[in-house]
Amino acid sequence: MTSAVTTTAGQATPAIAALAYHDGEFVALAEATVPVTTQALQYGTGVFEGIRAYVQEDGGLAVFRGHDHYRRLLRSSRTLRIEVGRDVEQLSELTAELLRRIGPTSDMYIRPLAFKKSLLPGTPPGVQLTGVSDALTINAFRMGSYTDRGGIRVAISSWRRPESGVLPVRAKVTGGYVNNALAVDEARAAGYDDAILLNSRGQVAEASTSNVFAVIRGRLVTPPVTADLLEGITRDTVVTLAGELLGVDTDFHDLGREDLSNADEVFLTGTGAEIVPVTEIGGRPVGDGVPGPLTTALMTAYHDVVRGKDQRYRHWLQTVGSDTT
Repeated sequence: MTSAVTTTAGQATPAIAALAYHDGEFVALAEATVPVTTQALQYGTGVFEGIRAYVQEDGGLAVFRGHDHYRRLLRSSRTLRIEVGRDVEQLSELTAELLRRIGPTSDMYIRPLAFKKSLLPGTPPGVQLTGVSDALTINAFRMGSYTDRGGIRVAISSWRRPESGVLPVRAKVTGGYVNNALAVDEARAAGYDDAILLNSRGQVAEASTSNVFAVIRGRLVTPPVTADLLEGITRDTVVTLAGELLGVDTDFHDLGREDLSNADEVFLTGTGAEIVPVTEIGGRPVGDGVPGPLTTALMTAYHDVVRGKDQRYRHWLQTVGSDTT
């Protein structure tokens, strides 16, 4: 099964196979389904990752920091007692094989999902993590950069980020993203692009699917993990690039909403969003209302790294190769 995509210029890109890895085999994407009785569907007992693969300078495809994403997936899985049945290397190779079979010629987004499937014999009905079978699925689809490099407008959400004692916020648990969806829905209904959520203490936690950075009096600042946020892979990438390439250290300390209001620059980081400048918060401009110099420099450095242009960070890229079957 293949799908064709038409570009904004009206030119069709090469068709790719619509495939997924599901329940131990590669199948047509339309066949990668679950019953309505699936426990994860009923109770949100699944964990997931979002991983990007980028076209490189030589025209090949490479997965960016896939091993790090799969390490986090396995940590998240242990939280929900999900037995994935594969280690990091095996998951990475499954992903590469899926991409080879799909045959993409453009940037891709990869979505692995490990979840609770069905009650084992003898297990009574109810909300539980034991006595339930586990499953793994991985799908991938075309996705380029979708955020506005000129900046986005965000709101401070009225919804609060759950505490780690309420929900395992350092794991990517499917059920927890209801909180994010409510925040985004509220923000977009008010005419904004995204939302920043505060934690129960009134400090900045994260955006809907991104971590938050601010430049305050020349210092790069981001909330610590104790702010009830997910430790983003892109967050770690930005901290590394800022320090090693730009000579800018990152301060990890709490940010209040007033800190964002007074910041010279604010930007968000995430696998999907990559690095996106925030030019307005709650109707007030950030700095001069345009992407700042540090944000711009980090965006450039990041895109050079993920495209394989900076050889110092080749260890973050897993080359996919071509399908020889």
